[in-house]
Amino acid sequence: MDFGLIDKKAIIPASSRGLGKACAWSLAKEGVKIFLNGVNEKSLEQTVKEFTQAGFIVDYVLGKIEDEDTRKGLLEKCPDPDILINNSGGPPPGNFYDWTESDFIDAFKSNFLSSTLFMQDVIPGMKERKFGRIVNITSAMVKNPNILLGLSTSARSGLHGISKALSRDVAKHNITINNVLPERIDTDRQTQIIEMQSELMKVSFEEAKDSMEKQLSAGRMGTVEEFASIVCFLCSDQASYISGQNISVDGGNSSSLF
Repeated sequence: MDFGLIDKKAIIPASSRGLGKACAWSLAKEGVKIFLNGVNEKSLEQTVKEFTQAGFIVDYVLGKIEDEDTRKGLLEKCPDPDILINNSGGPPPGNFYDWTESDFIDAFKSNFLSSTLFMQDVIPGMKERKFGRIVNITSAMVKNPNILLGLSTSARSGLHGISKALSRDVAKHNITINNVLPERIDTDRQTQIIEMQSELMKVSFEEAKDSMEKQLSAGRMGTVEEFASIVCFLCSDQASYISGQNISVDGGNSSSLF
């Protein structure tokens, strides 16, 4: 199926590895010009090398997406993006009573503010060009809150709210805004979580992983490729009538009706 994305341009923050990288790869295969970002220079350069060797057109900006200079750098290299995949790492699990004001502010900046300001930057141009696809990678914890991940959940819930309001305002300009909520996708972050569980349970990594997967409806974690395929479809011409939605990618694990 032709997604109608050849020669489109996409900005993808936090894309040197994990879900961001997988989304970049999926879009690049559809002919999209990719603008990557990451904080680890070695990892980012390796990702750029992989894309270039595969024949894809890429450029990149090193830096934290929370920093205004990083966002400006990406927009200087790609002033007219057709696609924005908002992606940012979440704060670690913790104890609600241990979190400080600074912890909440940092989570807000990372998981709400940077994505919102990016949308503010790119939507006017998308309106002029009568095409725009914005996908926010958030978290399944927005639908199924867990206080251990309260920093991430609270900030990302705010992003869902502003995105829903915006989606109604920009739909007439052929701009869609959707949130994709991953749970238990096989990434480095999941590896870290399993390692923590392994230590707490005093079992091997393999035993902790097996125990976790047995609790999942699908009996396994999802792959980054499965996740990225959904994001790629939401950027397509065919998905032009899907907007303002919160799409769970969790193998049916959520007990939420909506």
